[in-house]
Amino acid sequence: MSQAQAAEATSTQPKLDLKRMADAIRILALDAIKKANSGHTGMPMGMADIATVLYSKFLKFDADNPRWFNRDRIIISNGHGSMLPYSLSYLTGNKKITIEEIKNFRQLGSHTPGHPEVDFDAAIETTTGPLGQGISNAVGFAIAEEILNAKHGDDVNHFTYTFLGDGCLMEGVSHEACSLAGHLKLNKLIAFYDDNKVTIDGTTDLAFTEDVKKRFDAYGWEVMDIDGHDTKAIEDAIMVAQKSDKPSFIACRTKIGFGTPTLESQPKAHGAITGDDEISGTRENLDWPHAPFEIPDDILSMWRSLSTQSPKGEKDYSVDLSSLDKIINNLKTSFADEKPSKATRQMSGACLEKIVPALQYMVGGSADLTGSNNTKVSASKFVGKGDFNGNYINYGVREHGMAAIMNGMALHGGIIPYAGTFMQFADYSRPAIRLAALMEQRVIHVLTHDSIGLGEDGPTHQPVEHLSALRAIPNLYVYRPCDGIETAECWELALKKESAPSVLALTRQGVPTLREDDPVNKSSLGAYILQDCASDEPEVTIFASGSEVQLAMEAAEELGAKENKDVRVVSVPCMDLFWEQDSEYIQSLICNDSIKVGVEAGIRQSWDRFIGGHGIFVGMDSFGASAPAEKLFEHFGITTKEIIKKVKEKL
Repeated sequence: MSQAQAAEATSTQPKLDLKRMADAIRILALDAIKKANSGHTGMPMGMADIATVLYSKFLKFDADNPRWFNRDRIIISNGHGSMLPYSLSYLTGNKKITIEEIKNFRQLGSHTPGHPEVDFDAAIETTTGPLGQGISNAVGFAIAEEILNAKHGDDVNHFTYTFLGDGCLMEGVSHEACSLAGHLKLNKLIAFYDDNKVTIDGTTDLAFTEDVKKRFDAYGWEVMDIDGHDTKAIEDAIMVAQKSDKPSFIACRTKIGFGTPTLESQPKAHGAITGDDEISGTRENLDWPHAPFEIPDDILSMWRSLSTQSPKGEKDYSVDLSSLDKIINNLKTSFADEKPSKATRQMSGACLEKIVPALQYMVGGSADLTGSNNTKVSASKFVGKGDFNGNYINYGVREHGMAAIMNGMALHGGIIPYAGTFMQFADYSRPAIRLAALMEQRVIHVLTHDSIGLGEDGPTHQPVEHLSALRAIPNLYVYRPCDGIETAECWELALKKESAPSVLALTRQGVPTLREDDPVNKSSLGAYILQDCASDEPEVTIFASGSEVQLAMEAAEELGAKENKDVRVVSVPCMDLFWEQDSEYIQSLICNDSIKVGVEAGIRQSWDRFIGGHGIFVGMDSFGASAPAEKLFEHFGITTKEIIKKVKEKL
């Protein structure tokens, strides 16, 4: 922009009245929550001044193009205060959040639900509500920006701002993510802490007396302490933060429910303020004589003047998967020829050796288990302090933080994140995995050591209920391949599934190659006939996944050879995909009159849809034990011999 153009733009922009602009946020929040008779009024009223300064002085956004890739990101971690971002979207002219949407706050089918749910067109960057997730997502956003900036320069050069409260800082996941952010020196990450000293149960000193600022100083953040209602102090703090070589933590002393006559700074202000006297008193205190949902034209034009014009013809930052089919087919041919008897975690590593160098923007990592998860390959380069020209992150022992950070990276766009830990620690990651599924984000979790096959580490590290628990999450695709060929197919499916996260459940122990080369991705069916019998009507159908498929094959061989029984073996790499097939295909596998057997080194819970309530299940019904893997499978009866015995009893 030339000096003349800049001068003209300045002359046409209305003079901003930051107080009245902030009060517009407060009143919209009051009116919407009053109409819904539900919500959280205190946070938007308390943080309105901070939001007003950020939007009016600093934030790079385009209300007409909310998906502008190089926009600044703003993450509302204390998501109960959802009327703050909704008010901001409406006031700045976002086309999706109209005044009618504000009036329909928390109503069925509205774009203004009770907690923010990711909606890029409404300028909502992530789903928040479970406290601590948003700030942890923000760390992922900031990492993604740094990695892409290292490759694209100023084409990707923006800040990530996040609002958070006391609850976010009490949740453990925020500690994990913020510690890593300080270590990585994410200097384009700026956090505004709503330091209002209030929680639902009462003042924070009931349970929270630590020095938060010292904690963030110890993390390696730039720490500031300001009056959150002093617009000059807010502006000065942001200017310092933008120039810092560290992430910034701005502790903003605020009054929850600012402007209310009797509830200001009180715990009751956290929730819905709906009393008529309180609302009329607030309007009087704020000198706001206007009707509900009415924003004076002069204030609205102040807000509408803030939007930036995004450039035309922006580059496409989606990850190019055009080479993937060839890579996967070559891997399958290689595995079929070599017939390795290796753990599927090793076969996954072999897949990544070919996939990672071809997909420039796959960013891997591990929660301090890199060598065990086989997630690092020869083309991996570590992302370190100040050096983001890499594609592999040492997350440290931070499983939950890792999962939430990956969500942020996926939401930012331009990157496919994957990372590994042991399957048992999916329990630590689960809240973030669930949110990835809810938000329909492509995040890939490599969960190795997927059964009692872990062996000597014992029951604390042996997942038994985890496969069923993960399969219970809607829109999460759980893959448990039986060999290298299925592993390659499952990687292909996970990478192409743009609207869902995936889990690859992989073995520690070696498994034989059971499949032959085939250009068709049979795993895409979820379950398929691996070995059929001579008859169209099998007497026995054995369903199995992962390392137990070899047991099913051995049992079928013996039952056929020695007992002269017609036995079909069905490999089940992904139950979620199987139940998406057409009814004819599903019935062709599970609705014949054969005896049905399920075999998996986990609990039965997710298998009854295959085998029925009276079918045979060979698996776990207890926790594991500490011993070599082969001893454990024998001890718990997950063997070829046990399958044959139970089938013969049933016959």
